[in-house]
Amino acid sequence: MTLPLLVVTAVAAEAEAVRAGADPTHVVVEPVGVGPAAAAAGTARLLATGNYCAVISAGIAGGFVGRAPVGSVVLGVRSIAADLGAETSDGFLPVDELGFGTSVISADPALVKALAAELPDAVVGDVVTLSTVTGTQATADRLAKSYPQAVAEAMEGYGVAVAAAGLPFAELRTISNPIGPRDRGAWRLKEAFAALSTASGRLWTACG
Repeated sequence: MTLPLLVVTAVAAEAEAVRAGADPTHVVVEPVGVGPAAAAAGTARLLATGNYCAVISAGIAGGFVGRAPVGSVVLGVRSIAADLGAETSDGFLPVDELGFGTSVISADPALVKALAAELPDAVVGDVVTLSTVTGTQATADRLAKSYPQAVAEAMEGYGVAVAAAGLPFAELRTISNPIGPRDRGAWRLKEAFAALSTASGRLWTACG
């Protein structure tokens, strides 16, 4: 018997959007909280009480301008803790360069390949995890320069990846807004949730 796929989201609205499209016989969907710490703890709890074939961190996200347009679907090949490190007089120093671990966790290649085959229009690249959502052009420019393969930013992927602990992991996002100065009038939440539901209709194939 094939084990179900676990899809975790930050909030209930995202979980509802995934459930609207996902096959409930093959996909379990649960909200685990906002931010990497809540996401890691919530995911670990679910994995400790159930058996799953893989874990996907899913939800809406901000897109890097020129890389992932509003309304697009994103598949993360790496989840990067972009604010895990130290501030120095020369700028931000990632935890990797401090010698205290890694800020980068790669998604499972086979899982990403399977999802990409089902979502051929998806933008594939890195997704940065931040505890504070970008709200200025200066920060957006710094992130774009520091992470040239990043296509989206969210708040949970890295935490979910840590909790997955060897289980196949990937990140699925739909873009509701460009990252940079906060302009709520430019956000397209309805469209992003609809895209998330549509993409979730293909998730049942992730575990073969």
